[in-house]
Amino acid sequence: MQAETLSGGFADPATQSAHAFRSVMEAMARPGTIHDISGAAPPAPLSNAAGAVLLTLCDTETPVYLAGEMDCAAVRAWLAFHTGAPVTGPSQCMFAVGTWSALVPLSPYAIGTAEYPDRSATLIVEHPALTASGVTLKGPGIKTSASLSLPDVQAFHDNHTLFPLGLDFILTSGDRLAALPRSTEVQ
Repeated sequence: MQAETLSGGFADPATQSAHAFRSVMEAMARPGTIHDISGAAPPAPLSNAAGAVLLTLCDTETPVYLAGEMDCAAVRAWLAFHTGAPVTGPSQCMFAVGTWSALVPLSPYAIGTAEYPDRSATLIVEHPALTASGVTLKGPGIKTSASLSLPDVQAFHDNHTLFPLGLDFILTSGDRLAALPRSTEVQ
């Protein structure tokens, strides 16, 4: 087993996963805000933020889809060793990770059902840079409005129209993340 596979996880799993979980929850509760997240050093092409999210939210019962260049031997081995999460296709995943161009089209991902809207996928989108500028966001967790740089405004707008169904998004870049739950209106 390569050293790259064994390294890069949380050095202090209890504390670091709690801090990472808090960052993810804060981002989901306050769409458009950008948060630091640390503790993971996954193999390229995963960012540290995406690695921390995967370490925090995935386990042996959490199917993950690795899109595009993320689907490589180094990432598969690292994910398997540190989380045990099975790698699957887009229609069976709970989490998908990749760049926007690798994750689209969005139609294969589960959006939940009327009885179980929580059975939808969360997409972890590796973004070149997260900035608090761009489109205007409104909705739960946003006092008046917020701004966030998004890769495709229309796709996020269309996703919101499916509410209470739809996809949730975590955007990652370097050691930072932001979230866009399906309840957020994109203008």
